[in-house]
Amino acid sequence: MNAVATIPRNNNALTITEHQAAIWSALKSSIYPGASDNSISLVLDYCTAAGLDPMQKPVHIVPMWDGNSRTMRDVVMPGIGLYRVQASRSGQFAGMSEPVFGPMVTEKIGSVDVTFPEWCRVTAYRQLANGHIAEFTAVEYWIENYAIKGGKEKDQSPNAMWSKRVRGQIAKCAQAQALRMAFPEIGSQPTAEEMEGKSIIDGEAVVVQQARAEKPAYSQTDFDKNLPTWRDLIASGKKSADQLIATLQSKATFTDEQLAAIRAPFAVDGSPEVEDEIDWSKTGTGDQA
Repeated sequence: MNAVATIPRNNNALTITEHQAAIWSALKSSIYPGASDNSISLVLDYCTAAGLDPMQKPVHIVPMWDGNSRTMRDVVMPGIGLYRVQASRSGQFAGMSEPVFGPMVTEKIGSVDVTFPEWCRVTAYRQLANGHIAEFTAVEYWIENYAIKGGKEKDQSPNAMWSKRVRGQIAKCAQAQALRMAFPEIGSQPTAEEMEGKSIIDGEAVVVQQARAEKPAYSQTDFDKNLPTWRDLIASGKKSADQLIATLQSKATFTDEQLAAIRAPFAVDGSPEVEDEIDWSKTGTGDQA
């Protein structure tokens, strides 16, 4: 174990023990496959400074576009797992709530239609010195967090992970925010899950996204005409109210009263109980009696 090996580090040759060389090899081949030598060095430097075990993968290597140098560069950032571990080790962590998701919406983002939860809410609990359990609630919006594909085409659509896990990824972002609120001493740096697909401009990571086109409001005349068909579709079980609304909202915006009419429950005989759900004075259709 006293034998030495040589590895490249920060463009220089570094002499290390065989044990250290084994760690380096594991990081390169299994934990951070495909990472450059300089990026592995960044991981080791980060973990050494913070007293972390690099074999537990407490940090991630995140490729980011540097707007100043006009090049891609790797940045080492903590993962949500690290914040969970640090909160647990504090002895005051009292758990977290299950993620609560907002309504599913569908929008054309980049070149594709994407259906995603509008927001996610998570609460972290911390037991204070007096025994009180304090609650720290964070709400994060999907559209403000998703990672873009980018590339030469500067594609604004979500990358593979955010397309596949539309709930899971935003839940991690909400958890990270809640943990930072509950345990500010564990750090203020955003996690890798939050910063994936972002850019660095003037030293700060920012989201670079195209403005979304404003969708027109759905006319009340067309709504009154199509509502019976939509209600029949829901009653048949072919689509849930939320699925139908997600499809409709990809093309236009709807008022709260219109959405309530679509979601209105059905009577025992299968007919819609719409009257109690709609304030007809706001629909422009006059007295429905």
